[in-house]
Amino acid sequence: MDSSIKEYQPVEAVEADIWATIGLPSRGAKLHELVHQGLPFGFYTRVAAILGMTANQLRQHLRISASTLARRASAGRLSTVESDQIYALVGVLNAAIELFEGDLCAAKQWMKSPVRGLHSRAPLDMMATRVETQTVMDLIGQLVQGGGG
Repeated sequence: MDSSIKEYQPVEAVEADIWATIGLPSRGAKLHELVHQGLPFGFYTRVAAILGMTANQLRQHLRISASTLARRASAGRLSTVESDQIYALVGVLNAAIELFEGDLCAAKQWMKSPVRGLHSRAPLDMMATRVETQTVMDLIGQLVQGGGG
């Protein structure tokens, strides 16, 4: 086989999985401990960067006030509630990446775009509450199974 011919690799393939890329456990006691004590602020900025947005843009999607985000950045740690939001957001992003067969770029675009199955809201705009986040996860499940969207 000609070694000069390379197999196609998506431009933004995710290392193993998004959890490993971010450095956050997807489950287990260590995750519980991290969320309860509040994730280090670096996880927040890492998730924003992976999504291709600023910390301020992510803040708006999560409905965190600018002053609260500034306090969290200064303290170096998120609250338990904000940590839970980040965990949920990464879970949705992981599911979207699976929906798009490992294509991070397509998953990010979908997360930022109005989706018919979400009443023309972008999935990223539905990350502030558990109810909305679950609605996005339910839609991804339907899409994976071949239902409408």
